[in-house]
Amino acid sequence: MASRISQADRSNARKTGLIFFPAFDWAISPNHPEREERLLYTRDQIFEEGLMDLPEIEEHKPRLASEKDVARVHFCVPNVKSQVTEAHLIAAGSTLVLSDALMAGKIRNGFALVRPPGHHSMRVVHGNRGFCNINNMAIMVEYLRRKHGLRRIAIVDTDVHHGDGTQDIFWHDPDVLFISFHQDGRTLYPGSGFVEEMGGPNALGRTLNVPLPPGTTDEGIHYVLENLVMPVLDEFGADLVLNSAGQDNHYTDPLANMRFSAQGYARLNEILKPAIAVLEGGYAIESALPYVNMGIIQAMAGLDYSHVIEPDYVKGRFQQTREMNLAIEATVGRLQDIWESRENLVAIAREEYGQFYRTRKRIFYDTDMINESQMETVRLCDECPGYNTVATEAARGYGKLESAYCISIPIHACKSCKEDAHEEFEEHRLELKYDYVNLQDKPADVYKSYNTRTRTEKRY
Repeated sequence: MASRISQADRSNARKTGLIFFPAFDWAISPNHPEREERLLYTRDQIFEEGLMDLPEIEEHKPRLASEKDVARVHFCVPNVKSQVTEAHLIAAGSTLVLSDALMAGKIRNGFALVRPPGHHSMRVVHGNRGFCNINNMAIMVEYLRRKHGLRRIAIVDTDVHHGDGTQDIFWHDPDVLFISFHQDGRTLYPGSGFVEEMGGPNALGRTLNVPLPPGTTDEGIHYVLENLVMPVLDEFGADLVLNSAGQDNHYTDPLANMRFSAQGYARLNEILKPAIAVLEGGYAIESALPYVNMGIIQAMAGLDYSHVIEPDYVKGRFQQTREMNLAIEATVGRLQDIWESRENLVAIAREEYGQFYRTRKRIFYDTDMINESQMETVRLCDECPGYNTVATEAARGYGKLESAYCISIPIHACKSCKEDAHEEFEEHRLELKYDYVNLQDKPADVYKSYNTRTRTEKRY
């Protein structure tokens, strides 16, 4: 039986594990907001303050994730190697190091301070979108399920931008609860993350999006946490709670319009008590990140964080209007109703769609200027979450990129779904309609990519 460790067991491990990986050799451009300085100021301040000398803190060394770790989550077109650098594999691998340490009882919790970030990277990958190529959080989740036998996992995404990539990856998975609170998508990239986005037909209510008005302060985000997130987490009963720890809700962040403080972030972490936090966004390199990270680390380690205050912070400077309070309360109320109605919503959807659910999607890769078109099909199985397929085509400008037909078998698939998915894989290998035919066989932990032009198959 794979190892499992309870919340009570974790509390016996004294240390908070940290990994720093600034990715010195990776940048989108020299002056891009997503650059190595995001972590260098934090690292300097943590060492200057002597945080790493405390008995409650333990530094761990990163390692490379394997291509198989990536293929367990993503359909990279044309292949994994074409979409990742060594920096991406180290960032993802760092989360796996902390996962192993946590499950072995060596740490009570962990924080992966790594870049590049990942939560905008979706299941299919043609390039970089939202500064993300591969999804570090999702890679960690599937690793925990495969290696350590966990089943029910909750992800709370606290980045100011909607975690659309993580949402896409677990959209049809009823065993993964995804909660994202973020600045309203009508005012900020990626323009999604609305209350109506609730999950696929078999997993309705397992995705909860909390769009917040620009200018939301500590008060508003803590209201969401205490009145929605924590009660839902308690009822869901996850084996682990994880945090996509974006820090761009801070009042100085140049890419967003929120009013969260370092104290607010620390308090959030103290209440949420994630087993592992993974850094996502946050681009106020000097004015926010060193203070926010200090607060989060000390909260995770059970230390006093009351002294962690930004130099320009003025208590009471930011206030929410009555209209903002009412809007946040109304959003929370709608999401409470969705959560309470989730089983009924699934039953209604299954009756409406029948045996298969199909949908078309268009996805824009803002970093690499790629337009992708997808046709997704999901089998609404009575015995399991159902296997699903994605037919994907993409183009950059007038240049057509390679196409793929992707088949995914969920880790707890029934016999019928496994057999039908393998049959569909073989049929599309012969059809030669797409450049690649890919298979994720999660129960067997085998991942295949068939090149229809060369008639060769790669296995991960």
